[in-house]
Amino acid sequence: MGFVFARLVSRQFGSSRSGSLGAWAAVVAFLLIGAGPTLAQEAQLPTVTVAKPVVREIVEDDEFVGRFQAVDEVAVRSRVNGYLEKVHFKDGALVAKGQLLFTIDRRPYQTTYDAARSQVDVASSVLDFTKAQFERAEELVKTGNLSISILDDRRREYLSAQAAFQGATAALQSAKLNLGFTEIKAPISGRIDRRLVSEGNLVQSDSTLLTTIVSTDPIDFYFDIDERIFLAYARDAKERGGVLQDGGSRLPVTVRIADRDQSSFEGSLDFAENRIDSATGTLRTRARFPNPDGVLQPGMFGRINVPGSLPYRGVMIPDEALGSDQDRRIVLVVDGEGNVSAKPVRAGPRIDGYRVIREGLTGDETIVINGLARIRPGIKVKPELVTLPPKAETADAQ
Repeated sequence: MGFVFARLVSRQFGSSRSGSLGAWAAVVAFLLIGAGPTLAQEAQLPTVTVAKPVVREIVEDDEFVGRFQAVDEVAVRSRVNGYLEKVHFKDGALVAKGQLLFTIDRRPYQTTYDAARSQVDVASSVLDFTKAQFERAEELVKTGNLSISILDDRRREYLSAQAAFQGATAALQSAKLNLGFTEIKAPISGRIDRRLVSEGNLVQSDSTLLTTIVSTDPIDFYFDIDERIFLAYARDAKERGGVLQDGGSRLPVTVRIADRDQSSFEGSLDFAENRIDSATGTLRTRARFPNPDGVLQPGMFGRINVPGSLPYRGVMIPDEALGSDQDRRIVLVVDGEGNVSAKPVRAGPRIDGYRVIREGLTGDETIVINGLARIRPGIKVKPELVTLPPKAETADAQ
């Protein structure tokens, strides 16, 4: 048919060189028209990125919301009455255990201490005198120069002097303690709050709150788990060491805070309450995290991930590969000829940046991970195969 068309063109335009060129051009155009639909169809196939799912041994995580709380928190109060003389710290500073924080006016307590020490000296001299009198009376009684009744009087005086000396010594110790209590020192290391009483104010013992101190490293994270999850943990406890045995199993956990640029923090479970709250049906659980940089602060919210299953062979895909079909989740699968089909799946939690697929995939499929909006099941595509890294978070970081 193309040859006949060329002869007709040749007769129309003659045998000149320009006519020959026109004829050949017409022939090529005719042939392209005949082959055009196949080439155009291949050129118009949508290009999508495909990959094999990540298949490896995983442990599913359960995520809970909780709040950080200081391991130790102390409300600093004075043990003696008096006027506040000096504040020795800056508001919000880090303080060390034993660091001087406040000074109460020492003069009244110094006077009491000095008086108590003088009473000890008096009682000591009386004790020495009565002891000597008693020992002398004992010798005289042996020679018959002193009656037994007088010896008894000397013994009573000596014992009374001993008691008086002990009382004076105790009063001296009490005065010494009160004098020492005029210097209020940090009972723990941590971050101190602002001063709540200014210098010159009267401080009442055991009632006036001066400031508070919270420890910063380590820090605790408290969260609640419901009965269903508690029973699941108890069911797997023997095989994985027991999440809630012995007040916590030291099971490794991770926590994330609101700052998305901040990496997760590694810690471990170390405590669980000994009964479920009958009002809420939850069990209060605690994890402890190192906090050397002080990034984690008491009162902050966080999301903690706790291993919620035994290790198993899991299939994981990027979240971008998940689509929706009315009320179900689907994954688009490409066969060896580029045909697209949909597979319904049941998605699980996220692990290492991927979404766990609990049902629907075996791991041998080739799935579409980019370009889902341009295709639909039943069409043909041009796939570009890539390899997914074992951990998506590692790839994102790099």
